[in-house]
Amino acid sequence: MSELRFLGGKGGVGKTTLAAAIGLREARRGLRTLVVSTDPAHSLGDVLGTGLGEEPREVVPGLWAAEISGRGQARRRVEQIVADAADAVPREVLPAVRAHLERAVDSPGTVEAALLDRLTELVERVPADFDRLVVDSAPTGHMLRLLTLPELVTPWIEGLAGQRRRSRDTDRMFAGMLGRGEETPDPLLARLHARRDRMAALHRRLRTDAEVNLVVVPERVVWAETVRALDVLGGAGIAAGAAVVNRVVPAGETGLLGARRVAQTEVLDAVRARFGATVEVPLLPEGPTGPDALGTVIDILVDAGW
Repeated sequence: MSELRFLGGKGGVGKTTLAAAIGLREARRGLRTLVVSTDPAHSLGDVLGTGLGEEPREVVPGLWAAEISGRGQARRRVEQIVADAADAVPREVLPAVRAHLERAVDSPGTVEAALLDRLTELVERVPADFDRLVVDSAPTGHMLRLLTLPELVTPWIEGLAGQRRRSRDTDRMFAGMLGRGEETPDPLLARLHARRDRMAALHRRLRTDAEVNLVVVPERVVWAETVRALDVLGGAGIAAGAAVVNRVVPAGETGLLGARRVAQTEVLDAVRARFGATVEVPLLPEGPTGPDALGTVIDILVDAGW
């Protein structure tokens, strides 16, 4: 299993249950495992049967879990920026700066960037603090955006750093003309370089240490979205592992379930042909809740060789 594993797919296909089951499976193998949810509509705590927050907490021996929020991270960043600005801007201007930044928290771009920063922090803790990181991702579009952002953000940050360097060069030129040649550190340029390096490192790890398992229910609309996701992942150089086909109606059913099984067959054939390796989870009476109930799903994963 890869050090970093993402469970992705259309909303409602069962990503959270499978992420929790995979996390428990790894923990029972003796690996320090962290399962995190990046979905704004968190349900990881519900599946594990416990309350979760931003910081990882140990749910059972060897398994930690957290529900991370881009909005919460953005708010903490605003507080940090305001604190830094207190020494750099006039006191009377500070309330306007705070108000502007607080409005920016509601911007999708701000939330995405903050969520990416938080995910980066957790990735950097593998393997020092955790052997495995399992991510219960938001629905497909959000997950793909999050996974491809590091590659997109890195050159943008480098562009900002270049502008800052040119500005510093101009300042030094005028300082020399005025006889003030003393060089002073530039904390903004240092931060830009640090952020660029972190994004570049995350991009490399996503290409070398990460694997995405797309979760599918055997329906045509869901499969069509999955195929598009595969194309995006391939273009980004991120590995797509075995597909997990959830809620498969067992063979031999009759009546309504039998008719549904017939409808599923075409999609099942397409998934097997495209992926080769698949894990098929049968339709269960209800979604398992709590570590003990997740044992059923874990047994299925083990039988499939996970």
